[in-house]
Amino acid sequence: MILCIDVGNTNIKYGLFEGEELKLSFRGATELKRTSDEYGTILTNMLAIQGVSPQSIDGAIISSVVPALNYTIQHMCSGYLGVEPLMVGEGLKTGHNLRVDDAREVGADRIVNNVAAIRKYGVPLIVIDFGTATTFNAINERGEFIGGAVAPGIRGSMDSLVSGTAKLPRVEIETPRSAIGKNTTTNMQSGIVFGFAGLVDYIVRKMKREMKDPNIRVVATGGFSEIIAKEISCIDCVDKLLTLQGLKYLYDLNSSEGQK
Repeated sequence: MILCIDVGNTNIKYGLFEGEELKLSFRGATELKRTSDEYGTILTNMLAIQGVSPQSIDGAIISSVVPALNYTIQHMCSGYLGVEPLMVGEGLKTGHNLRVDDAREVGADRIVNNVAAIRKYGVPLIVIDFGTATTFNAINERGEFIGGAVAPGIRGSMDSLVSGTAKLPRVEIETPRSAIGKNTTTNMQSGIVFGFAGLVDYIVRKMKREMKDPNIRVVATGGFSEIIAKEISCIDCVDKLLTLQGLKYLYDLNSSEGQK
């Protein structure tokens, strides 16, 4: 079995594949102060709950946007799983051309999402990830990443709203019944959910115009993708497993078996 690990700014997602089948997935909080032993204990406990032995894992691959944790997670894999993980970054074969000013600036998570989306949905594409940041990736008809946009994340925007004001409370991010809220909670939910829906709709329309194709498929992933997709018609597909599936594809592409 192959373990895929996506290290994000807020959460670390784990996916365990047996062949092409995702057997299980789970996530934990990203904590910079945790050691490889602490992460290893969390991982092995989660695997044990699912009846999976660490010895059954044959390989691993990591995508990370938190450089400070790269060594920690790599060391965890070697120490607790007995495997040397692949790392998405310079030197890893992706088959994905980046037509941007500096390819080194493109986050590993964006590359992984693009690779998976191209393989599953074809090109051209716009891929949106509702993570700690909200990212928009534009992919042309040749499968090249030609750029995109980065906006604040939904959770971070709510946190900023709460921390920057004296009286606004922390509320659940869910769709209110109407845009005109009747209390503080629904006022905030309206501003966040419908505000981000408008942001996404406008950026997608602008990108489609610049790419000169009004029929480009739009794929969304990430924690709040379903909430926003219900409010606008420009998102064609929600795929919550996109990042993990992209990691598994890149593992296969770069493993000794995948190169035969």
